[in-house]
Amino acid sequence: MPVKYDVVALGNAIMDVIAQVDDDFLVRHDIPKARTNLISPERCDYLYNALPDSRVETSGGSAGNTVAGLRSLGASAAFLGKVADDKIGAAYVEDMKRIGAAFFGTPLKGGPTTARSMIAVTPDGERSMNTYLGASTEFAASDVDMDAVASGEWLYLEGYLFDKPAAKTAFVHASEVAKSSGRKVAITMSDVFCVDRHRDSFVHLIRTHCDLVFANEAELLAIYQTDSFEDAVSQIRNDSQIAAITRSSKGSVIVSGSETWTAPVIAAHVVDATGAGDQYAAGVLYGVTHGLSLQESATLGNLCAREVISHIGPRPAVNLRELATAAGLKV
Repeated sequence: MPVKYDVVALGNAIMDVIAQVDDDFLVRHDIPKARTNLISPERCDYLYNALPDSRVETSGGSAGNTVAGLRSLGASAAFLGKVADDKIGAAYVEDMKRIGAAFFGTPLKGGPTTARSMIAVTPDGERSMNTYLGASTEFAASDVDMDAVASGEWLYLEGYLFDKPAAKTAFVHASEVAKSSGRKVAITMSDVFCVDRHRDSFVHLIRTHCDLVFANEAELLAIYQTDSFEDAVSQIRNDSQIAAITRSSKGSVIVSGSETWTAPVIAAHVVDATGAGDQYAAGVLYGVTHGLSLQESATLGNLCAREVISHIGPRPAVNLRELATAAGLKV
């Protein structure tokens, strides 16, 4: 089957609801700061009504945000996810189509509603995510569109979706479809808590099915249960063909075999850190699908991350392709 998409992403289909608040708001509404908190539908409704009217709503989820970044760079992309047969689900699908991304997934009927994430952003740029996963976690192997996966140069897996056994099975199934079609597989670790819950499964998947691993420094250390960055990098070299690791103010590092490339951070005023890792992944994935070197890919990833942290919301506010061109980067 010929390549139709540069990247096919599989992840949680979540409608993001983002608002700027002060730290007192977190205290008043019992929201743990700078963490991802899984909540009930009732808690979701409560926080939705508590957030200020200036809140911004956009179709998101980690992999969905990466797809938006890829489209902004000019890459072709598709998204596999599960929404409910409701207004929020329909809005999610329509928003994906609006940015030019194909959406694959049969809406869930008679079950949980479409997922939403209440994201409270404090003045220091930290985001406290309160997520009702709803229908998104009902994604199963039967939801994997095999033709879509087979027609993508890369399959990109979102670690946040890994919580339920059915989703784990879907990951493996999608990866096997990709591999049998001669495609490559990337995965993002998503969150330290995801790693802690599923460490053995993640490591097995990385070793057996993945060509590229995305992680921030804390996630990488958690995977290998070490306090040494150098030790963790040494181990990921053996487990994955490529690893792209973000290190906050230290920029990012890409390792492949015995080679290491470092891309310095591109300074920016942090307004909202939501989506930084997602847009970094978009830049790197664009690079590896368009003939850029790994160092160029990491630099592009840093630029995409800088853009998204400079404003509210997890998606680019400007055209990333034009931004990269103006910065002298090859796209």
